[in-house]
Amino acid sequence: MAGPATEDMVVVGRITGCYGIKGWVKIHSYTDPGENFLRFGEWMLRRRDAVEPISFDDGRTQGKGLVAHIAGVDDRTVAESYSGLEVLVKADSLPKLEAGEYYWSQLQGLQVWCRDSTREGSDEEVLLGRVDYLIETGANDVLVVKPSTGSVDDRERLIPYLPGDVVSSVDLDRGVIEVNWFIED
Repeated sequence: MAGPATEDMVVVGRITGCYGIKGWVKIHSYTDPGENFLRFGEWMLRRRDAVEPISFDDGRTQGKGLVAHIAGVDDRTVAESYSGLEVLVKADSLPKLEAGEYYWSQLQGLQVWCRDSTREGSDEEVLLGRVDYLIETGANDVLVVKPSTGSVDDRERLIPYLPGDVVSSVDLDRGVIEVNWFIED
């Protein structure tokens, strides 16, 4: 039985295809490290705008990714119908983070503000946009900031997520990230 997707759910991976012929699927995990995906135990699957439970009864690392067996699915054709779907868990099942650490899902949707130091004598804050999603680059994560209502211009920006350097503060209660960034960058 499928129900509506809720805000208390977090996407932890995506089924990217089949593995073998007996109901195994390839998983692209968004957890760090990737194998943490297998530790949750209560997964949900998003189909369109609804979620439904899914069970994996076995799983392991395979090369650079993960493979898992969908409980009750022993046929490749049936397993193929899961390809491309997101796997979610309840947000309260995620491990607690240290102060100053955030899950990507907490940063998505936040407004990004910076000080406009391009005009002499001005130190006013300007809205760059909202965090649409993040990119993992290896060196550091990158905020993809898209323009929003009230933003200074219509530019999409890629801003390195470097706390203490580029990112000066994150305030989840206010829904704001403050960055040290040049508007024209």
